[in-house]
Amino acid sequence: MHYRFGFFVLVSFTLGIAMFAATARSAEQEKVLRHIVMYKFNDSAAPAQIQEVIDAFGQLPKKINTIVGYEHGTNVSPEGKSEGFTHVFVVTFKTAADRDAYLVHPAHAEYVKVVQGRREKVIVFDYWADR
Repeated sequence: MHYRFGFFVLVSFTLGIAMFAATARSAEQEKVLRHIVMYKFNDSAAPAQIQEVIDAFGQLPKKINTIVGYEHGTNVSPEGKSEGFTHVFVVTFKTAADRDAYLVHPAHAEYVKVVQGRREKVIVFDYWADR
């Protein structure tokens, strides 16, 4: 009888751990990783040069298959608190590994060459979001 009780406790504990792990995996699968990039461009950057940056960034989802979402825009806030940052790009990934693959992808490296001399400052911010 004592062995059956011990076996029952062991099985219950194992099932509890398995259920916790499945719940954790499920919660991860309900999240996506957002990669936010904000630019303050150099005063010397011409509108055509800024448009080249926008167009080049917009091509990345076609070149890098780990990107599952993309959007961009310009600041329209009336609050005046953007510190000169005018453009934002939001790239979405399923996993951190997908984001990491994007960061070292040759297409991303080529894009960085386009923007590098045209930006005064950049902010990059990643966070997990509900799908």
